[in-house]
Amino acid sequence: MSTNTEDGALQELLGAAPAPEDLLRRLHGRLEDDAARAGVLDVAWTTVDTPVGPLLLAATEHGLVRVAYEREDHGTVLEELARRISPRVLRAPARLEPAAQQLQEYFAGTRTRFDLPLDRSLSRGFRRLVQEHLPEIGHGRTQSYGDVARAVGRPGAGRAVGTACATNPLPVVVPCHRVLRSDGSLGGYVGGPRAKTALLALEGAA
Repeated sequence: MSTNTEDGALQELLGAAPAPEDLLRRLHGRLEDDAARAGVLDVAWTTVDTPVGPLLLAATEHGLVRVAYEREDHGTVLEELARRISPRVLRAPARLEPAAQQLQEYFAGTRTRFDLPLDRSLSRGFRRLVQEHLPEIGHGRTQSYGDVARAVGRPGAGRAVGTACATNPLPVVVPCHRVLRSDGSLGGYVGGPRAKTALLALEGAA
């Protein structure tokens, strides 16, 4: 029997083979499930497309731990997560589905507040104190760096508030984009001025 005939008979026995992309997707899904069941999926990540560019989302068992803009270099962010949290980092979209869904709703204008468990282990001290305050700035509202400093009991620490916002590991979800300079100008933003302007416009912020 010729090789071609043998190949045809094998296909009849096994059925049509899945496309390479589908096979890889299924194998990766099995790897994701096995890692989760074995308790070795310490950091799951995925990327989502948004009006402000692709965002990397990462989560531990405790909650969403990182949101990163493309300009931060997603590869570098993953390396940082492997170094600071665990080297067991795997692309596993299932764990991020709630976050991805809520981001989609936010950008569609149907969600004004995120309701997600957050893992704040990447923040410490005063920076964490500031970042925990940020969700209290309501959708469509803004505060100055000085306002935030006073709200967390550290009047005069406006510059440190700026640093806390600049190092926020959960932008968009933890809304550091709602903090402006005292003169109303944008100030810095990890996603860049265009992203900050777009988020404020989406929210109709004054």
